[in-house]
Amino acid sequence: MSNYDPSADKNRNPGMSSKAGNPDSSPAQPRRGRYPDMQSAVRFPIKLPVSVKSSGGDSHTETQNISANGVLFQVEADMPVGSMVDFTISLPADVVGSEADVQLGCRGRVVRSFEEHGRRGVGVVIDEYRFERH
Repeated sequence: MSNYDPSADKNRNPGMSSKAGNPDSSPAQPRRGRYPDMQSAVRFPIKLPVSVKSSGGDSHTETQNISANGVLFQVEADMPVGSMVDFTISLPADVVGSEADVQLGCRGRVVRSFEEHGRRGVGVVIDEYRFERH
């Protein structure tokens, strides 16, 4: 049995605590840097094909990890924090119990951009998504 009350969340931003951004919030809750919305959910190390469309061009890569709020993947082009990105994650048919792969079309914004071991990575929070069957 869950104690979750959906009426308590109706005015909150999904993925954000009610104290996020509140200057009167208690200092007992440590902040998680500049991208708390990306790190507030459990991340799963799932590698799935992803097609990315951004102002830097189109590319194909794979996810490094996924959470309820966003995704982390590596890119070739520079994607500054705050930039908008459209991407499609391919969910294999056998994983989702479908006859064909399911495409998860997403629109989000870059909340983290970094370089590690000569590879560029971005963390993107998902603002909108839709499932597409082909």
